[in-house]
Amino acid sequence: EVQLVESGGGLVQPGGSLRLSCAASGFTFSSSAMSWVRQAPGKGLEWVSGITSGGTITRYKESIKGRFTISRDNAKNTLYLQMTSLKAEDTAVYYCDQGLFGGGVRGQGTQVTVSS
Repeated sequence: EVQLVESGGGLVQPGGSLRLSCAASGFTFSSSAMSWVRQAPGKGLEWVSGITSGGTITRYKESIKGRFTISRDNAKNTLYLQMTSLKAEDTAVYYCDQGLFGGGVRGQGTQVTVSS
């Protein structure tokens, strides 16, 4: 059974940083492209970033380029999202997802709230 468990969310002030983690199990993580998607209050699911299985290619939503960095540790079956210069509009539940652009199984999500 595929399991994805996100952690690392919280309340942060504008301009602050957070690092999200996603622990994966139940599938061959090292062979799977992965992504982060988010859902802001009252809005639909939005793709944020993706990374290929080996970690050599990354993709980002235009609005978060230069602020977020996706990475992975295949030895630990873990996906990361380093978020810096956070803005109020980054407030959302963040999910890790299978596939470079999502569309697979997602975890339960971790809440990120950016507010002063």
